[in-house]
Amino acid sequence: MQLQDILYTQGFGTRRVCAGLVQQGKVQVFKENEPLALVTIAQAAMEFEAPGLRFRVHGTDWPYAEKAYILLNKPAATECSQKPSTYPSIYTLLPAPLRQRPQKGAVQGVQAVGRLDQDTTGMLLLTDDGQFIHRMSSPRHHVPKVYEVTVKHPLNERQVSQLLAGVVLDDDPKPVRAAACEAVSECHLRLTLTEGKYHQVKRMLAAVSNRVEGLHRSQIGGLRLPDALLPGQWHWLDAADLTLIQQPAAC
Repeated sequence: MQLQDILYTQGFGTRRVCAGLVQQGKVQVFKENEPLALVTIAQAAMEFEAPGLRFRVHGTDWPYAEKAYILLNKPAATECSQKPSTYPSIYTLLPAPLRQRPQKGAVQGVQAVGRLDQDTTGMLLLTDDGQFIHRMSSPRHHVPKVYEVTVKHPLNERQVSQLLAGVVLDDDPKPVRAAACEAVSECHLRLTLTEGKYHQVKRMLAAVSNRVEGLHRSQIGGLRLPDALLPGQWHWLDAADLTLIQQPAAC
């Protein structure tokens, strides 16, 4: 694949812009089997094997990714929307190439897999793989998600038992139950859900006469949020991470 086309698929702009980046000496390619050796490329039409290619644009290193899979540690006071109403969009935390990756539809770039409320923090997946988004969002797949919940009132065994047995929300007569539930401390609940209803955690806690004061998603499937990934930071997910996401959460 021509280098200008590789850059285009990775979100660095139109093909003309990508060709200009190369011609201006802004693009360097890492030599195969020499992880620290860089070569500046001047010809936009030079061809490379895209899979496994690593390159540097404007001083930033990038891996070639046919599809982008990203983990973001969502900070508080951000919205999972391209057109936020009150707080900044989580997409402003991502570099331009991830936001500009070409798509067949009208919306370009990676998209959030589901949403977290503006005051909820923690694990948020983003990708430009539509099938992955559908699979992760489908209620048939029951992907477990673990939440660390800070509650207003001290927890008791009755509340934990009720959450495990199932509580009725005001818009659905069918009980909604936690897949796992543990009182970590007096006001810290670890809750695992396999479905995603609107404000589900907050409404479930309200149903057992308590109130959510803080909400943080710490795990999806078998993949935990790394301690080293600070709020607002992101990193690439690899094949091993994607496999973990499909596995049951370790309670």
